[in-house]
Amino acid sequence: MKFDYIIQLFSPKDKKFFPLFEKAAENLLDVSKILIKALECKDRDEREEYLKEISNLEEKGDQITHSIYFELSSSFITPFDREDIHNLASVVDDILDFINSSAKKIQLYNLKQPSKEMLQLSKLILEGNEQLFQGIMALKDLKHVNKVKEICVRINSIENFADDVFDSAVARLFEEEKDAIELIRVKEILQNLETATDKCEDAANVIESIIVKYS
Repeated sequence: MKFDYIIQLFSPKDKKFFPLFEKAAENLLDVSKILIKALECKDRDEREEYLKEISNLEEKGDQITHSIYFELSSSFITPFDREDIHNLASVVDDILDFINSSAKKIQLYNLKQPSKEMLQLSKLILEGNEQLFQGIMALKDLKHVNKVKEICVRINSIENFADDVFDSAVARLFEEEKDAIELIRVKEILQNLETATDKCEDAANVIESIIVKYS
C-alpha cells in the first residue's frame, strides 16, 4: 500500500476508524483529568464520586474499542494494516484499564491519603495521553512524519520519568511504611499508575510503526 494511498484513505473522508480513535483518545484525556482530581481531592466522599466517574468512562472506552474491532471485522478496505489498527485500539484500551484499575484499588483499599508520587504519576499519565492524542490526530495526515516522531520521543521521555518517580516512591515506601499490608496496597496502586505510562509508550510505538511503514 503506497504512501499517497494511505493518506487518501485516512483522511476526513474516513467515517469509521479515525473518528473512533479520536473518541478513544478524547476519552483517555477525560479520564486522566478526573484521576488527577480524585488524587488531589481531600474529601473522601468527593473522591469516591470521581472514582465512579472513572469507572463509567472505562466502560465508555470499552464500547469504543469494541466498535473499532467490529469495523475492523466488517470493513473490506482499512486505512492501514489491520494488525496495526487492532494493536493501537488494544493498547489505548490497556491505558484506560490500568487507570481504572488504579482507581478501583484506591477505592477498595480505602486509601486514606494519596501520596505525592501518585499525584506525580497521574500528571505524567495526563501528559503522556495529551501527546498520544496529538499523535493519533496526526495519523489523519501523514505528511508531517517528523512531528509524529517528535511526539513519540516525548512520550518515551515521559515514561522514563515515570519510571524514576515510581522507583523513588517504592524506595521511600519501604523505608517509611511499617505496616506490611499498607505497603503492599500502596505499591500496587503505584505500579498500576506507572504501568499506564508504559502502555502509553506502547501506543506511541504502534504509531511510530505505522509512520515507518507508510513514509
